[in-house]
Amino acid sequence: MAEPISGGLDLRDTDGIYSLLDTDLYKLTMQCAVLKCFPDTDVAYAFTNRTPELKITRAGFEWLQLQSAKLGKLRLTPDELAFLNSSCPYLPKVYISYLEKFRFRPAEQLTLTFTPSKDGSEQMEAEQKGALDDKQQFGNVEIDIKGKWVDTILYEIPLLFLVSEAYFKFSDTDWNYEGQEEQAYNKGKQLLDDGCVFSEFGTRRRRSYHSQELALRGLIRASQEYSGGPGKLNGTSNVHFSHRFGLTPIGTVAHEWFMVIAAITGDYTSANEIGLREWIDCFGEGVLGIALTDTFGTEQFLRCFARQSNPGKSYAEVFAGVRQDSGDPEAFVKVMRRFYDSQGIKEKKTIVFSDSLDVGLCLKYHKVAREAGFGVSFGVGTFLTNDFTHLSEPTKKSDPLNIVIKVSSANGNPAVKISDEISKNTGDRATVNKVKHDLGYVENLG
Repeated sequence: MAEPISGGLDLRDTDGIYSLLDTDLYKLTMQCAVLKCFPDTDVAYAFTNRTPELKITRAGFEWLQLQSAKLGKLRLTPDELAFLNSSCPYLPKVYISYLEKFRFRPAEQLTLTFTPSKDGSEQMEAEQKGALDDKQQFGNVEIDIKGKWVDTILYEIPLLFLVSEAYFKFSDTDWNYEGQEEQAYNKGKQLLDDGCVFSEFGTRRRRSYHSQELALRGLIRASQEYSGGPGKLNGTSNVHFSHRFGLTPIGTVAHEWFMVIAAITGDYTSANEIGLREWIDCFGEGVLGIALTDTFGTEQFLRCFARQSNPGKSYAEVFAGVRQDSGDPEAFVKVMRRFYDSQGIKEKKTIVFSDSLDVGLCLKYHKVAREAGFGVSFGVGTFLTNDFTHLSEPTKKSDPLNIVIKVSSANGNPAVKISDEISKNTGDRATVNKVKHDLGYVENLG
């Protein structure tokens, strides 16, 4: 039974991970598809800190090691199993049975490394205050994951939020939770009053479990008080919190799906089409029907999207809409409007925006996309679960980490991502450059 918003656990003094479902839905849907389509594929993942000046301490790293080892103890509970069966009917029984038996094996699949560093603002500030003991030493973390794709795909989300929590437990401690629920309530109220449909997407880079809990409590309260209209809190990407608060779990697919397919086939011109076809084969038409466009640039994706999924129907017709996750959102709206018009598609399609959103950007893109004739939805992440200021200097933002874990190889071949924004390109540089050349890749949509 879902926990009522007014009661339940207070986990502000706990840490780490306690549920196998404390992850984003798209990891489960992808694991399901991998189990069916690519059960024997080997992969490797690598961690990147896009904010390298923000480092964790050795004490934070040791805490991270303990929490990572704890992953191996996680099990799907009977209540969680019942929740998945009732709330995620698109997950087939064979996958649910697999997940019941699923176990992380961090001792053989996961390697964590800490490299002490002498640079970075935290290091210099600490040194100015006096000598550091070994536990206070700042450094860089390396995370390497290797194994079968189906066995290792679930590591990404918990490791990301554990790194973030380690940083804010041991490196940046100049903050507290005061006002967080009310802040989320006010953000939710603004979005609802503007008629926005949105979901909470903040698991990966949350400050802690409690910060996500507070954000959801605020959003749910705003939703409960909403007087009615087109605005809606759709749910959350986090399956555990969906279960706990009686919300709808939200998500479909991530770049990883297309990256691995391209790496194992070597066919970057058709990888999007293969991924779309296998997705439909796994879940059926009209199910989990928001397509992600920017793994190898949106223009290349649209070439595949226009192809026939079955006689008389294109992928663009079959899928309910698309998700925008890099590049210029306003330019993306124009590109998608031209595309659907060129295909003679009259059915109203949806654009889901999910790239570094705040309330102001949601309101802006909501207007632009509606005027272009689209249904609109938003996945709002870090802005909800990691939006803090420093206690000692309330006008100064306590910056969140910008961290990612991306698949780096599949069956020994480099796996790359080439977004609509150069800063989000990941993977082997030589492969990135070759794929860009072969696809005629253009950096920005216009």
